Amino acid sequence: MERRSLLRAAVIGGTAAALGGTLWRGAAHAAPAQPGTGPYGALGSPDANGIRLPSGFTSRVIARSGQRVGSTSYTWHNAPDGGACYADGTGWIYVSNSEINPSGGASAVKFSSTGAITGAYRILSGTRQNCAGGKTPWNTWLSCEEVSLGYVYETDPWGTNAAVQRAAMGRFKHEAAAADPVRKVIYLTEDETNGRFYRFVPAAWGNLSSGTLQVMVAGSATSGSFTWADVPDPDGSPTATRSQVSGSKSFNGGEGCHYANDTVWFTTKGDNRVWQLNLLNNTYELAYDDSLVNGTAPLTGVDNITGASSGDLFVAEDGGTMEICVITPDDVVASFLRIDGQSGSEITGPAFSPGGTRLYFSSQRGTTGSSSGGITYEVTGPFRS
Repeated sequence: MERRSLLRAAVIGGTAAALGGTLWRGAAHAAPAQPGTGPYGALGSPDANGIRLPSGFTSRVIARSGQRVGSTSYTWHNAPDGGACYADGTGWIYVSNSEINPSGGASAVKFSSTGAITGAYRILSGTRQNCAGGKTPWNTWLSCEEVSLGYVYETDPWGTNAAVQRAAMGRFKHEAAAADPVRKVIYLTEDETNGRFYRFVPAAWGNLSSGTLQVMVAGSATSGSFTWADVPDPDGSPTATRSQVSGSKSFNGGEGCHYANDTVWFTTKGDNRVWQLNLLNNTYELAYDDSLVNGTAPLTGVDNITGASSGDLFVAEDGGTMEICVITPDDVVASFLRIDGQSGSEITGPAFSPGGTRLYFSSQRGTTGSSSGGITYEVTGPFRS
């Protein structure tokens, strides 16, 4: 579904509306809209898991850090972070990173066609602070190290093949990755206050062992045109990749990244924005900017991002009010769920099951505020198609 450029519709759940096409150019704020509830309706009271959901939706706990997953013998990792789902026959697999340093890595949970847990296992070990990542069209998981001179590791969600370090994708403080099968590239975010937005162009699509790392070049404005330039030394030493190309555009804390329909979206937590790159005409703009609605919008602390078949974007909060918010194709922004009693945590790893009826995500530190308190959830219900 085509998304309108910029944030033009009502911001729901707060008291403000944005009229995007003029606000980015410094016009006065639009008149307040009436508070509303978005496409899924109002959030209900906390359920048994402390999650507030719209009517018709239910939640369950899939895994807890330090505890066995279901009836398996596998112990779930600490600090669950970025995740993705993969079809597995009539069932599916949910992959989750571990954002701890050292150790890090990633794990997976297998589900039957009915959603029953049938297995859990490790797919990546011995890495550092694996934060977000991305799914490839050939069904591997790109697990990204959020450390200085960090690597991307290509992993097998089934745990059969050994993970492979993909040095050609650059060494920097990696956050998320998103595959673009049309242009045959992988987009990459960098979690630095002056981070950059990159793309990796493989020498052969489907093989990430070699290729060219490029960085986005654009002006300092919040909208305009952009180009790509090769990064001379992807290994980031002695000069950081973000400092190698004159005119490359700086972003304040790159986080989640999502591609669909000739568009890539990514979040920057430092300034609470969602950016949108229109790949057909090589232009960029803001899809969401909290500062334009005076902080009254429901979405604060933008982090991981994913999309549904409806064209809705689901954005997880790091902080804020521990919500996952939805941004619809006509730019309505609303709360979809909220976790109560976990203010010392953040929401991570949102990903839909292959059928689109189940949403997986984690509270990285749970009720304890510690990496050993992570909880991974599933929400089931009538998601829009």
